[in-house]
Amino acid sequence: MRHRKSGRQLNRNSSHRKAMFRNIAISLIHHEFIKTTVPKAKELRRMLEPLITISKKDSVSNRRLVFSRIRNHETVAKVFTKLGPRFINRPGGYIRILKCGFRLGDNASMAYIEFLDRPKNID
Repeated sequence: MRHRKSGRQLNRNSSHRKAMFRNIAISLIHHEFIKTTVPKAKELRRMLEPLITISKKDSVSNRRLVFSRIRNHETVAKVFTKLGPRFINRPGGYIRILKCGFRLGDNASMAYIEFLDRPKNID
């Protein structure tokens, strides 16, 4: 039975899903604005928002915890130096999902996912 099993499978096995969300998270943190499908965006928000809450307090154990989920040193450094201080006064809801229509090939619902308070020009 499926009782109390939260999260979407997205027609992938667990290792593929884990790798996919890790890659999408790295892209979102690097670019701060990406386009993906709505179910992937909603699951990514569930994965990333707790990590940003952890990154508000910079410590070695918190860095190791975030690194265990993302597995990229440059991305973890950006989370703790830019994103954590940016959201220090916000209690939650760091990510915005904006629906943007449907994909041409398979009519999948697409969405932009971005961080709130995003600077207008990003390097």
